[in-house]
Amino acid sequence: MAEISSSLKLTHEGALAALNAGIAKAIAMGQPQCISVVDVGGHLLAFVRMDDAFHMSLETSLRKAKTAACYGAPTGGMQDDVAIKLALGTDGQRINLPGGLPIIVDGHCIGGVGVGSGSGEQDREVATAAIAAVPGSQSF
Repeated sequence: MAEISSSLKLTHEGALAALNAGIAKAIAMGQPQCISVVDVGGHLLAFVRMDDAFHMSLETSLRKAKTAACYGAPTGGMQDDVAIKLALGTDGQRINLPGGLPIIVDGHCIGGVGVGSGSGEQDREVATAAIAAVPGSQSF
């Protein structure tokens, strides 16, 4: 067993590329959004609350991003009973609303994007556009 391993890291340039792609998609859709981009540890790298986006969506977008990065899977797909237990067990830090996508490159989760302020479908569309801006990222 190896004592160390190499890993990929989402840079601030990658986070800004994802953020800008998400903003462009939200503008094209006519739906202002809150968009959060985090690294694999859930640490915020980039954020925007677009003009007229719902102000409380800054919290849900960040929690969606953290949840997607932590689990390496899109948010919104957990069974309700598991999602409720997870939310209670993490003091609301993990969330199961649609709009969070992990950023996975070469099989490694390097971060997550969370979007909030539109419908779940709109949030996911913007998150999809955001992760597509990171070269080599897996699509969902």
